[in-house]
Amino acid sequence: MRELAAPFVVPGPAGVAVRDRLRVTDRDVGVLREVGAFLGSLAAGDLADRCRMGPEHDAAAWAVRKQKLTGRSSSRWAGSITKATHDQWALARRAQAAHIAWLRGQITQIQARLARPLGAKADKREGLSKGYASRREWHAKSRRLHTLQDRLAKMEADQAAGRVRVVRGGRRLANVRHHLAQAGLEEKAWRARWEAARMFLAADGESGKRFGNETIRITDTGQISIKLPAHVAHLANAPHGRYVLDAVVRSGIGARSGTTGSRPTVRWPTASTTTCCAAAGM
Repeated sequence: MRELAAPFVVPGPAGVAVRDRLRVTDRDVGVLREVGAFLGSLAAGDLADRCRMGPEHDAAAWAVRKQKLTGRSSSRWAGSITKATHDQWALARRAQAAHIAWLRGQITQIQARLARPLGAKADKREGLSKGYASRREWHAKSRRLHTLQDRLAKMEADQAAGRVRVVRGGRRLANVRHHLAQAGLEEKAWRARWEAARMFLAADGESGKRFGNETIRITDTGQISIKLPAHVAHLANAPHGRYVLDAVVRSGIGARSGTTGSRPTVRWPTASTTTCCAAAGM
């Protein structure tokens, strides 16, 4: 018999989450773009390495990837990049599995309806689907069946080989490049959005660190500073290779903080933080 422990009161949550838009200066924009573009190039290379490894990837391979990036950035930036890359690959694998399941469901449904006579009604008791309404519809669906079967065969081959289809910056935005007129965009505007979407400037929080993070730090007064990679350390305006932004977050300090850009404006669009108040000294 298990012994019941004495009852106790669970303390309330000691965290805070903040999402804000930063109004930054032209100088801040230039620094953020240069840092984001450099880290984005590292993230692109790491994603290619991760995709080549496929499902055979393990902790040792992860350590090799991180060591490769550490020399060009820092240990913390390398950790953030490799984690984000691994999460992106894992998301692509889940999406691949979901798409394969959808294809199988569509194929099964079409096959069941093709096997029924034209105009036949559904029979729920017998578990029979209804037939297609006309010979023309039956023929169109039979052609679609072959298309779906070919697509399923390719997807299953990719899944077995551990291949995923990933586009840094987003497949939808990449496809817009071929349909600029329909999207109402000029090539220059699309290029700016594409470059911004491929930047990388985010870092996970670190337990026990002051203000939650040593890489992207947001103080209790809302001041934001970034630990610059070695490649762009000449841009630092504060000790220890840090760059302090003129922008101020209205509230919040972070154990998980990130700054990302989606449009090349004087506003650096997004900054988000989540923190443990005890770690931040509150």
